[in-house]
Amino acid sequence: MTARVLVVDDIPANVKLLEARLSAEYFDVLTAYSGLEALKICSRQQIDVVLLDVMMPGMDGFEVCRKLKADPVTQHIPVVMVTALDQPSDKIQGLEAGADDFLTKPVDDIALITRVRNLGRLKMLNDEILMRAQTRERMGLSSGVIELHRNERGRILLVDDSPRSAQRIVEILSRMHETVVQRDLQTALIAAAEGSFDLLIVSLSLANADGLRLCSQIRSLDRTRHLPIIMLVDPSDEGRLLRGLDLGANDYLIRPIDQNELMARVRTQIRRKRHSDHLRTRLAESVELSIKDALTGLFNRRYMESHLKSLVDQAVNSGRPLSILIADIDHFKRINDTYGHDAGDAVLKEFASRFRRNTRGVDLVCRLGGEEFVVVMPNADAPRAFQVGERLRACIAAEPFRLPDGQHLPITASVGVASVESPQDTPAMLFRRADGALYAAKRSGRNRVVVDAA
Repeated sequence: MTARVLVVDDIPANVKLLEARLSAEYFDVLTAYSGLEALKICSRQQIDVVLLDVMMPGMDGFEVCRKLKADPVTQHIPVVMVTALDQPSDKIQGLEAGADDFLTKPVDDIALITRVRNLGRLKMLNDEILMRAQTRERMGLSSGVIELHRNERGRILLVDDSPRSAQRIVEILSRMHETVVQRDLQTALIAAAEGSFDLLIVSLSLANADGLRLCSQIRSLDRTRHLPIIMLVDPSDEGRLLRGLDLGANDYLIRPIDQNELMARVRTQIRRKRHSDHLRTRLAESVELSIKDALTGLFNRRYMESHLKSLVDQAVNSGRPLSILIADIDHFKRINDTYGHDAGDAVLKEFASRFRRNTRGVDLVCRLGGEEFVVVMPNADAPRAFQVGERLRACIAAEPFRLPDGQHLPITASVGVASVESPQDTPAMLFRRADGALYAAKRSGRNRVVVDAA
């Protein structure tokens, strides 16, 4: 995953330093040397994260942040304040201006990449959910404006087996939040799955357990997959910190813990969770039968065609990859003719279920009609799309399908893949190339994946 980052500072040396660090991690970096220039860039281009210096002449970083958050076009762009000021009041002022995070100069490389990468992932997820909501609104299926949630009072699960450390954290958080303390990992995992928590804080310095294992388990369960995680880390434990970030933790705090930083990071994570939960709920509530296939529960052709246009436009404008995959059940007519339409419907439903299990949450999975299915894959180039297609093909062929009369029937599928290749590409062109690749797969023997060679 990459992200487009805007670095804003009136001192060229500072800009060049941050640009070099971010470019080394393969981020797409833009630069601005004043607040006004930054506002213009954000209003005209797709920006995923803004690194904003506080002390700038004319319009300082606080004012720039307030203007970004007040504009409906830019309010969802995460803003990281970068400052040489280390007074608690300065951090509080930045958060009150709407900043999502802050870094103190000199900027630590791990902190820089962690904050930018996590905020970039969140922005891309929210962009996808927002785009789907806007697609439905254009189709007349929902209305209203999506607002950022500012209610930051939350319910927190703290996992720490040090009574002194846990007590201090609870005392700090109790000003704003309800905090539940658990010392045992298994009990904590059950509590996280069964309780309605907004945030998990886990110590990586547990005496008789591994906090990283809890992070991994939290990310693997459907009920806790979206629960934000903040790790508490000792200064010398950089290796475990990096491993925790790889496992999907959202943020970290280095001991000894500053109470203002603790409150700020908790506040930010709860705010993000509330907003993401709101978007997901709105997405679920607004789904109508007119955009769903009644048999499989997948999106139908009407929705796919409308949403594909938005995704192709975004890919062309941003330069990010986009691929589509068309899969067709081999010899499906023979199934209907031999076993009846009830058997055919059972095969279609199981086929759709296997597709869901083997695609990402951001992928758009649709039933095109009959026995044809489509997967639209944002941020996936042709090699990655081929891997997905091969995984889907293999999962269909791996296990026979059970028919209503109890029989088990082997099923295979042919798959065609195409990717956005040039700024001139349109949804119709992309779809036509994928369809051509599908027919090539069928002509060459079926039960295989073919990538368009345009």
